[in-house]
Amino acid sequence: MATAFQTGHVGLNVTDLDRSIDFYRQVFGFDLAGRTDGDGWSYARLGQGGQLVLTLWQQSEGRFATDRPGLHHLSFEAPGVAELEETLAKLRTLGAHVRHDGLAAHREGAESGGLFFEDPDGTRLELYVTEGLSAPAPHDEAPTCGFF
Repeated sequence: MATAFQTGHVGLNVTDLDRSIDFYRQVFGFDLAGRTDGDGWSYARLGQGGQLVLTLWQQSEGRFATDRPGLHHLSFEAPGVAELEETLAKLRTLGAHVRHDGLAAHREGAESGGLFFEDPDGTRLELYVTEGLSAPAPHDEAPTCGFF
């Protein structure tokens, strides 16, 4: 019998732990499950409903590198379109870089899609719904999430 693996949590390098904690708590509503500070390093554990979702590690400089192998984008499913609209308003208030000028379908005519944006360090994020979205797609030939 094959083992079914599930995503546990995601760890991201950040340049300013406090700023990133604040961003992810405001945008996604994550709880701060804990923080540990060491000699020249710090990390925080963020979760939801008692489950660890994200660890943030302050141990890097610069911005997210889109031209190197590794993470393309990190995606979270939203409960509905209303939550996407609320989050878009928060992102604009925070001055976050939002792609495609707001809500975008995954492909033309699809009811799935969402928000495509960056965290304070440039990590590409997607918040999506699987149905109920009425928005244009910015690309005809490929999924929106492929073109940040």
